[in-house]
Amino acid sequence: MPSTWLVTGATSGFGRLVTERALAAGAHVIAVGRRADRLADLAAQAPQGRITTLPLDITAPDAQEVLADAVRSAGRLDVLVNNAGYGLFGSVEQTGADETRAIFDTNVLANLAVLRAALPALRASRGRILQISSLIGQFAWPSSGLYSASKGAVELLSEALAHELAPTGVKVTIIEPGMFATEFATSSHVVAPDETYAPTVGKFLTDLSALPADAFGPPEAVADAIMAVAALEEPPLRLAVGADAIEQIRASLHSRLAELERWQSFPREAVGERV
Repeated sequence: MPSTWLVTGATSGFGRLVTERALAAGAHVIAVGRRADRLADLAAQAPQGRITTLPLDITAPDAQEVLADAVRSAGRLDVLVNNAGYGLFGSVEQTGADETRAIFDTNVLANLAVLRAALPALRASRGRILQISSLIGQFAWPSSGLYSASKGAVELLSEALAHELAPTGVKVTIIEPGMFATEFATSSHVVAPDETYAPTVGKFLTDLSALPADAFGPPEAVADAIMAVAALEEPPLRLAVGADAIEQIRASLHSRLAELERWQSFPREAVGERV
């Protein structure tokens, strides 16, 4: 029996590429996205009867129920690619409450709604969950505080979920892409910093915007990695994709370990020195 996939954010970027690859591999795909025109384009290119398009804003109050109904109608679910999200960049202080709420609504709360809708069927099939994070779900840049916090939340809830689901046979993998040439850069919301944060946030954003095109990898590499890891019997909990992701996550982990070692005896040593 062909496998059934649920892909959110299926109309562009990694989501669209994964949808196309899953269809080419013979799967049935429940493709979820906000743009009905792009979903229609996907459906026109898909083999007949192998795609279910679902125009949906996953932050909507009824999103979990709508998704659960779609999974029940499909009859089974083998792979969830929880990909939908968006970017927000700006200083922590100057990012307003509404913008902050929106990033967590989309990247965290909607992610959870998708999981709740899909998990009963995934447990029945001993399926696979691919949670799309980012290299900056492991650490933060100047300007990425709120976005990194949302992806950090995805990382930790996914790690807990992997432990909780272990007896059921469901496997969870967190995908941590580096910088790839998708619509993410142009669709992300930027809160321009004032003079207080110009030397940090402003400089970082300026330097980032000046990067050459070849600094961004081909998004097909991420889609191929998702397809490959979904097929593994024992997939990793985390998979960094892209040389930049591997290098920068490694540097962050080394820095954290060095800090842990340096301060492991504090405050005992400091107290002892004063006695």
